[in-house]
Amino acid sequence: MIPKMNFHTHTTFCDGKNTPEEMVLAAIEKGFKALGFSGHSYTYFDEAYCMSKEGIKEYQREIQRLKEAYAPKIAVYCGVEQDFYSLEPISDFEYAIGSVHYIKKGEQYLPVDERADIMEKDIQELFSGDSYEYAKVYFETVAEVLKQTGADIIGHFDLLSKFNEKQTFFDTENKRYREYGVGAIEALIPYGKPFEINTGAIYRGLRSQAYPSINFLKEIKKRGGKIIFSSDSHDCNSLGFCFKDMIKLAMEIGFQSTLIWTRKGFEEVGLKDSVLKDNL
Repeated sequence: MIPKMNFHTHTTFCDGKNTPEEMVLAAIEKGFKALGFSGHSYTYFDEAYCMSKEGIKEYQREIQRLKEAYAPKIAVYCGVEQDFYSLEPISDFEYAIGSVHYIKKGEQYLPVDERADIMEKDIQELFSGDSYEYAKVYFETVAEVLKQTGADIIGHFDLLSKFNEKQTFFDTENKRYREYGVGAIEALIPYGKPFEINTGAIYRGLRSQAYPSINFLKEIKKRGGKIIFSSDSHDCNSLGFCFKDMIKLAMEIGFQSTLIWTRKGFEEVGLKDSVLKDNL
């Protein structure tokens, strides 16, 4: 049986809705064995969503307090979601998720997941309406995310499709789109780090599939890639959302195991006969 745990968790220290302690208590109530916090790293060019430079130390102190206070009931980890363009160190954290939330065009940082109208404007004005050139820059950036951040987990691999449920911006079967995405997968596979199967957009009603898409998950499996389950939780209710369905999906694709994070680093857990019996 796969232990209940989530390592992509946001709180009021960044853009989450609940405090770290509220998240810990919710995880305990759900029967979690471990909870990893991953506050957004500080990005100097956009402070709206991330931890402040001053808040990082406070965040670390609070997670340490919760780690000690709830040790008998749940293992708590202090991680960070390290943006590609963050300049902050990750050495003071137990683990890091490497994520691309922006692409760069000239000296401009363009958010890929903020709003659909912003993406539309950027594609039209800065990429001459060529959404696949936009996708090319995104996936080229993702291909470098582990080299750039030194992270342990690959965050929401195809985040640029957040607003693309109806194929509004990209035909995900388009040769260019698939080529760019597969190129990024092939660049990341040699690092041996897991791609998270991230259910956050499903929970928010934005996508019917997790990140990465089923097609990209098949490409990851074909190349021997590893996975880890993540709910990218910004509130208590979303912890472990849809994990049962994602475990079934992963098994159907052919994955035989998932990675979990422990004090000693990653451990591999088999998926066979591990379908959860509760409401995860």
